[in-house]
Amino acid sequence: MTQLSRRELLRGAALAGLALPALSACATPAGNGAASSTPAAGATSAANPLGFAGNRPLEIWIFDGGFGDAYARDVHERILTAKHPDLEIKHNATKEVAKTLQPRFAGGNPPEVVNNSGAGAMDFGALVQDGQLADLTPLYDAPSWDDPAVKVRDTIDPAAIELGSYDGRPYVLNYANTVWGIWYSRTLFEAEGWQVPRTWDDFLALCETIRKAGRTAPFTYAGKHPFYIYEAILTLAAKIGGKDVLKNIDNLQEGAWKAEPVRQAAGAFAELGSKYLLQGTAGLDHVQTQTAQNRGQVAMLPCGSWLENEQKDSTPGGFDYAMFPLPDFGSSDALPYGTLHAQPGEEYIVPARSANPRAGLEYMRAMLSKEGAGGFMEMVSTLTVVKGADQGRTLKPGLKSASTALAAAGDNAVWFLFRKWYAELHDEVAAASGQLMSGKLSVTEWADRAQRKADAVKADSSVKKFRR
Repeated sequence: MTQLSRRELLRGAALAGLALPALSACATPAGNGAASSTPAAGATSAANPLGFAGNRPLEIWIFDGGFGDAYARDVHERILTAKHPDLEIKHNATKEVAKTLQPRFAGGNPPEVVNNSGAGAMDFGALVQDGQLADLTPLYDAPSWDDPAVKVRDTIDPAAIELGSYDGRPYVLNYANTVWGIWYSRTLFEAEGWQVPRTWDDFLALCETIRKAGRTAPFTYAGKHPFYIYEAILTLAAKIGGKDVLKNIDNLQEGAWKAEPVRQAAGAFAELGSKYLLQGTAGLDHVQTQTAQNRGQVAMLPCGSWLENEQKDSTPGGFDYAMFPLPDFGSSDALPYGTLHAQPGEEYIVPARSANPRAGLEYMRAMLSKEGAGGFMEMVSTLTVVKGADQGRTLKPGLKSASTALAAAGDNAVWFLFRKWYAELHDEVAAASGQLMSGKLSVTEWADRAQRKADAVKADSSVKKFRR
């Protein structure tokens, strides 16, 4: 049986509700954190440049979340089988990735492709640390699906490769280019005469106007999943203090969570939480808050650009989704208006110890075709990392709004990676942020709690460290 590190077992078991085997307190990572492998290629050809085994099946697991899994069957798998009709594809979907697949990784027989996403995703840092993931370099160096003269890496946003890399090696395909912001109904705003705020003072004034009108709450977030609010806090912190604010947090720099821009941003959202939240926010999940917005019970919420598709079955006609970036906090902001959190995400991996990993790479090559990316974009209403995939495609109102905002942001897009690198830190910051918004922690207490956890992760020799 393939051995996993204590860290991965603990994290995976916690997510999946699995019973833990007895472990020595001094257990060390398998292979002392050996790097993940590059899967060996078989015979290659123009039709099979990655040299996958055509006589072995390709097993795929898709996270059945906001995007569902139909896009994989109807777009990506269709494209792949059209080129490789003899390749057997075993399609699967799950809402609990770790709970479903952690035992497969532990047993040394994982599938070829995993869409490792959702609240129950496996710990990326631990998977890399334990050599569980295939190096994606052969994929990025392969000829692209649409033009054999152009490498795959030259057809996609370079940030997708950078953000999926650990110690300079790419192990994770970030496929959807998610744009974060404050989402609202353009129809409601126009009917009420509300203007999109450009400054924080204007934002608070709008919240007060909405509150006094009494017909809808000004603001909410997914209280059961406080990542939604700490994402906004950190984006505002970067706008106030610059991109290095988030880089310092990712790099576990001493005092990064206590930096003044981070404290200012946390204080701004704590005030929002004390005055303008939808009643009961702390007990609501993302679907409940989003449905409340569809029903006119709340005006604004922070979310990513998957929102429109995730709510397609409950959004009333004429709702007209739109989003705006976080307003200017003050005249001394380091980054200009329009700065937003835009980050390639919706992660896919090829397990190194699967039976046919090169077939997993070929599946990803099909995903990164213009047909594959464009079909995905139209079907689930989200942007992708493939350049030009939106050409000739019809975008829904919310996605068009996000695309426009991303274009306006230009180089002023920010992101953070500790959520993927250090799951324990993510969990702690999320929990603390929920308490900050409900008034149970002060800004100082919130920052202290986050910094203590960051310092503990930094000091833990069993946790592999990453830098950007």
